[in-house]
Amino acid sequence: YRRPDILLYINGLPLVFIELKNSNVKLQTAFDDNLTNYKRDIPQLFHTNAFCILSNALETKIGSFTATWEYFFPWFRAEDEKEKIDRDGIESSGTSLERAILGLCSPPKLLDYIENFILYHKETRKIIAQNHQFIGVNKAIASFTNREAKDGKLGVFWHTQGSGKSFSMIFYTRKINRKLTGNFTFVIITDRDDLDRQIYLNFLNTETVKQKDAAQPKNSAQMREFLSQNKPIIFTLIQKFRYDKGKKYPILSDRNDIIVIVDEAHRTQYAGLAENMRAGLPKANYLAFTGTPLLGGGRKTNAWFGDYVSEYNFKQSVEDEATVRLFYEKRVPEVLIQNDALNEEF
Repeated sequence: YRRPDILLYINGLPLVFIELKNSNVKLQTAFDDNLTNYKRDIPQLFHTNAFCILSNALETKIGSFTATWEYFFPWFRAEDEKEKIDRDGIESSGTSLERAILGLCSPPKLLDYIENFILYHKETRKIIAQNHQFIGVNKAIASFTNREAKDGKLGVFWHTQGSGKSFSMIFYTRKINRKLTGNFTFVIITDRDDLDRQIYLNFLNTETVKQKDAAQPKNSAQMREFLSQNKPIIFTLIQKFRYDKGKKYPILSDRNDIIVIVDEAHRTQYAGLAENMRAGLPKANYLAFTGTPLLGGGRKTNAWFGDYVSEYNFKQSVEDEATVRLFYEKRVPEVLIQNDALNEEF
């Protein structure tokens, strides 16, 4: 006989598990003892589980029932990923659970999360969106629904490195295909082979794209051919937009339902290659992903893609434990010339 604290049912299915502890009990106890024991004793409870909430009021964390403790994360923000969080104030007032419920468990948000923000990696590993991904992706989709007023500039999605940008791209493409009417083509642009392969495998392993539908052009000519066709997702490098010197780049497609997602846009070459890309896809919609803040007065990335559509910086990600802390030690190496005749020998 087991009695969980709170279960949220939708259409008779227990989709959300909530375990509550006294404030004088460490939160990890809810994971180590209660959740672990329930998974062993009443495993059928988790056949339809979307996610779990663990709380002792001072602290609240959310995670998949398949995740280990270190992958449970807080949920402080309801509407704005840039909202400054007074963690000490939340802890002293014991309102962490209220924030998580407000941000995730209102009916529209909960249904949206269950439908569009849960992935299965290779059908075995469950991946659920964190707070900044849920808010950021929905902001990016709101920008896309208003694309006619944006002249193809969907904005800049700045989430710090290590905060799950490639999975945010997957949430974004999946939700657009599911919820919006249209025959969209997504073009994922990177500037390195390893990045291109990593993003492609994430899309493939989460069944966001099937191998027979995924287009990875071998060279510039094949890329131009693919872009003139009606493929659902194309993965390519910005370097493949090279063209014969002195010749005008041809229009590859004048469709307005092409969405170009440029990864690490802060270092993508703006002149030449990017100009060719825009000449070839003049009516496409462009969204920039970057893990690096855009500095300086010129801010070419903003000029090419528009304003920030979502911001999640390094300080926030460390505070939320979405990424680990970065330590920097300044050192001045001592360099000595041990061969006095070096100049003469050289």
